Amino acid sequence: MLPTKGDHATQRRMTDPNHSIQIFDSHCHLDDRSYDRDRRQVLEGARRAGVTKVMTVGVDLQSSRKAVRLAEQFDGCFAAIGVHPHDAKECSEDVLSQLEGLAQHPGVHAWGEIGLDFNRMYSPQPVQEQWFIRQLLLARKVDLPMIFHERDSEGRLVKLLAEHGGPALQGVVHCFSGSPADLEAVLRLGLHVGITGIVTLKERGAGLREMVRRIPAGRILVETDGPYLTPSPEKNRTRRNEPAFVRSVLFKLAEVRGDDPEVLAQTVWENTHRLFRIPL
Repeated sequence: MLPTKGDHATQRRMTDPNHSIQIFDSHCHLDDRSYDRDRRQVLEGARRAGVTKVMTVGVDLQSSRKAVRLAEQFDGCFAAIGVHPHDAKECSEDVLSQLEGLAQHPGVHAWGEIGLDFNRMYSPQPVQEQWFIRQLLLARKVDLPMIFHERDSEGRLVKLLAEHGGPALQGVVHCFSGSPADLEAVLRLGLHVGITGIVTLKERGAGLREMVRRIPAGRILVETDGPYLTPSPEKNRTRRNEPAFVRSVLFKLAEVRGDDPEVLAQTVWENTHRLFRIPL
C-alpha cells in the first residue's frame, strides 16, 4: 500500500528520478518529426529516468518502416506496425502485403496501432471496419499481439474483436479512456489496458482514476503516446511528451490504486514483456 505522510523515505524513493526502477513505455511515436533534432538525447534522457525500453508504434506504412529502422538503430527500442483508423482510407491489399513482410523483422513485436475512431472520422466507418478486420486476420496469421485504438465506437470495436479476434486474442487497448462498461468488456476479452498521462490530469483524468482501481495489476501497461498527452507535472513546462515522462504515469497510477510503486513498476514491466514476447 502507499506510505503514510510520515514515511518520508518511501516518498523520496517514489519521486527520486535516479531511483532504480525499470519502466517500459509501451506506446510512443518516436518516428514523429518533433523528435528529429534530438531523438538520441530523448532516449538517453528516458534511460536516466529508468525508462529503458520503448515500443514505437506505426500508424501507416511509412511510419511502420521508420519504427523498424528505429528498432534497428537503438537498443531497447521495439517496433509495432499497422494502419491507424485515421489512415484507413489510404490502406490497400498492397500496403498490407508490405506490412506482412515487415512483420518478419526481429524488431517487430506487435501489430498496431489499429482500431476504430468514430470521433473525428478521418476515414469513413465502413472503410475503418473493413481494414480493421483485415488487419485482425493478418495479425493472427503472423502471430503478433495487437495494439488497439478505440474512440467513440460505442461497443463496435469490442463486437468486431469478439467476432474476428480469434480464441487466443492478445493485445492492449492503448490510451484507455472509455466507460466502466467499456472497461469490463475489454477485460472480459482478456486484453491489457494501456494507461497514459490522462490519469495525471486533474479534470480530464477524474473518471479514469476511478476506473484504474478496477484493473487487475497483471493487465496494466503504462505509456506516453508521445509526443502527445503530456502528463502532469511535465505539461506545465513542455508541450512535447517524451518516454521519460511515463515515470509520472506510473507513480500516479500507484498513488491512485494504493499500490507500492516499486511492486507495481515490476508488475507492469513483466506485463509488457510478456504481452509483446520480449525476453526479460
